[in-house]
Amino acid sequence: MKPIEKHQGLHMKPIEFENGTVQIDAVIVAEGLGLALPLLQKEMRAGRITSFAERGVDADFGRHRLTFLSAHRRFRVVVDETGTIVQRSAVDFGDSSLPKSVRKPGG
Repeated sequence: MKPIEKHQGLHMKPIEFENGTVQIDAVIVAEGLGLALPLLQKEMRAGRITSFAERGVDADFGRHRLTFLSAHRRFRVVVDETGTIVQRSAVDFGDSSLPKSVRKPGG
């Protein structure tokens, strides 16, 4: 999964599926983590922003849950098979670090 930036003249949906990967507009991730876009890019390059994706099963089949983690915040989006965001959530742990349980799928 990789956040991408919209380039002038190119139109993309906020979330797209391509060749088994999920691409999400980096602006969505930056807003969800409460960061300016340049800081998001810097933190991702440094490995301080991490992410994982989960595919829904059973009643959630066709949905994907994308989770982005910074030192103190978790941002999550749930999308359907067309890439439409059906749910967003963010948890800010303030001055505390994220609990280890939040840093793994299903957490």
